[in-house]
Amino acid sequence: MSIIANGKPTDSLTLWYKKPAKNWNEALPVGNGSLGAMIFGGTKTERIQLNEETYWSRDGDYFDKPGAGRYLKKIRQLIFEGKHAEAEKLAQQKFMAKRLETGTNCYQTLGDLFIEYADRKHVYGYTRSLDLQGAIAEVEYIADKVRFREELISSNPDQVIAFRITASKPGALSATFKLDRTQTNPEIAVEGQDITMKEMAGKTRGVTAHTRLRILPTGGKLTKDGNGLKVTGADACLVILASATDFNNENPESVVKERVDNASKKSFEDILSAHQADYSRYFDRLSINLGNSQHRFFPTDQRLEAVKKGGSDPGLLELMYQYGRYLLISSSRENTMPANLQGIWADGIRTPWNSDYHININLQMNYWVAENANLPELHLPLFEYIGNLRESGRKTAKNLYGCRGFTAHHASDIWAYTTAYGKPSYALWPMGVAWISRHLWEHYEFTQDEKFLRETAYPILREASLFCYDYLTKHPKTGKWVSGPSTSPENTFFDSEGKRASINMGSSMDQQIINDLFSNCIKASEILGIDKGYRKKLIAKKKNLASPEIGSDGRIKEWSEEFKEVNKGHRHMSHLYGLYPAEQFSWQKTPEFMKAAEKVIQTRLQNGGGHTGWSRAWMINFYARLRSGDDAGFNVYALLRKSTLPNLFDNHPPFQIDGNFGFTAGVTEMLVQSHAGQIVLLPALPKDWETGEISGVKARGAFEINMKWDEGKVKEASVKSLKGNDCSISINGKVYDFKTEAGKTYNLETIAGQI
Repeated sequence: MSIIANGKPTDSLTLWYKKPAKNWNEALPVGNGSLGAMIFGGTKTERIQLNEETYWSRDGDYFDKPGAGRYLKKIRQLIFEGKHAEAEKLAQQKFMAKRLETGTNCYQTLGDLFIEYADRKHVYGYTRSLDLQGAIAEVEYIADKVRFREELISSNPDQVIAFRITASKPGALSATFKLDRTQTNPEIAVEGQDITMKEMAGKTRGVTAHTRLRILPTGGKLTKDGNGLKVTGADACLVILASATDFNNENPESVVKERVDNASKKSFEDILSAHQADYSRYFDRLSINLGNSQHRFFPTDQRLEAVKKGGSDPGLLELMYQYGRYLLISSSRENTMPANLQGIWADGIRTPWNSDYHININLQMNYWVAENANLPELHLPLFEYIGNLRESGRKTAKNLYGCRGFTAHHASDIWAYTTAYGKPSYALWPMGVAWISRHLWEHYEFTQDEKFLRETAYPILREASLFCYDYLTKHPKTGKWVSGPSTSPENTFFDSEGKRASINMGSSMDQQIINDLFSNCIKASEILGIDKGYRKKLIAKKKNLASPEIGSDGRIKEWSEEFKEVNKGHRHMSHLYGLYPAEQFSWQKTPEFMKAAEKVIQTRLQNGGGHTGWSRAWMINFYARLRSGDDAGFNVYALLRKSTLPNLFDNHPPFQIDGNFGFTAGVTEMLVQSHAGQIVLLPALPKDWETGEISGVKARGAFEINMKWDEGKVKEASVKSLKGNDCSISINGKVYDFKTEAGKTYNLETIAGQI
């Protein structure tokens, strides 16, 4: 199955290049949810970098600081007295656990498959590609008058990486295959047609991975070559690779052998067919077209460079959009871990920020795309992970704060620690669980799955809200319930004494998150008809909860007092949580806060904000909610121009995958919104997106939307009702309300007349 003809792609949903990758940021990713690979496409030496999602080192542990809770009252008192710097110093000494050195507990590369080809003198006609529609990476070129082709997939049904190399001339393929982990010293052995590799990540108690690679040549001869296998004079060669760890397998060695044995009985075509059938049931649910583009006949890196120089390319936006969906399908599947900071693709043994789970926005942003872009099942690994935080999170809630329920701070890892470690400026923020629990409610809102709400979502929402219920304390001056000590991640301010500080009581983000969590827990309790007594307590406390305020400069205050920011262009815009992802601010109900939010964004951007990829992606979503299409569109292109790598990975820098997911979520939000009790079509359409179409978008209330637009106006639209809820939809400024039946599709031209 080639998607390249005459050196050009036959499908617009293809990343393609005319040269091999020089470095990891140019390589192309494949993944099956747990097993990932990055293909470089070298013609003399091919490198395929490998990852397995549970392969973590563990050379240290985090524990709640003993006796920290005894100092909570004193820290709060100092903050209320305006002694923020003094409070922060005390918190650092008595509250914060020591931060482990970077790399101590770290997601690591599994290793590399290196393929050394026989000497090639003349190479031409080169193309390297990643087909998003078929989830296959390919390399094609002519070497010494022989056409060679590589095809790489990571199959979820077979739980293997399958790599096929073919030559147009019989007997022309000769190559040496080796597994390695060049920065360490793994156990490598050759067993017949197999190469095995075993190693523990880290030095003491890390995860041990078992990897098995099998070489299946067609014709030619297979011989041992040191720690590798050499194929000589073959027509073609199929490589099957599997890997598993002892993190979630009692006998990973047996698991990988069984997977390799089973896959080896099949042809590449059979493995590919099952892989694509499995993948397409997710990917094919949604299609998008943002306008005609002939730029697809140029390599992707050239298209990106043209955009960086100021050009526009609607086809590249479509490619980037679907790339976000491809990456989520490839890094988050049922029964896997959730996508980490790099999804599942990370190189080296000291990966950026340990490739961990940052839960003060980054993990959340990874899953903004799951519901509206019609990938709800891919949300499930996140929900399981949130549940896994409970055991440690209950201890942290009790040890540090004397609270019931469970909590977590700014970051965690595969072992689900929850404590506050490092510096208060980024870590004394116990709102991680409260924020990420919103995703459970969102899944219910989009699916209307009451069984999920009852059995999975509500127990977690209740326990998360119970922590916040206990954590709140009355402000001595206002009598309002406020959180604290806490921060506005990860910003700092100058207090009234001119001292730099970060911790506060009742920061704007905390109050918005707690309001949101209480609201969602209350609604869930009402829907399920349970827990009336606890519901009444939440309602009572919510009524006296401190609310965000607008400062004298017209901006939403980031902290409870009008402090001066140390960095006016900070990448985090935490005090706009109520704008996005939550729905506390709207033009209909709180126009003053929408205007104040605009001023926050303008100030951030004027002072260099949005300089990281994920921060820019958040800007897209903010402007979409503000219904400012041209501003949202500007930030769409700004992300490509300033924060996108040659392989279209998001650039923090370095690579972080959250910006890819945030981009796709933001573009969807520009085209369809449903957060305020009403579906709105084209709420934030830029002027230069005047023609387009999208199908398969999900809306809250369990609806699926298809539409086409021209000259900036909806021309065709349909709504499929999945649960039979009443529908309210705004089209071209007119609102239409109608009842629906489950499973029925409504052509809106017949409901509304001529649109």
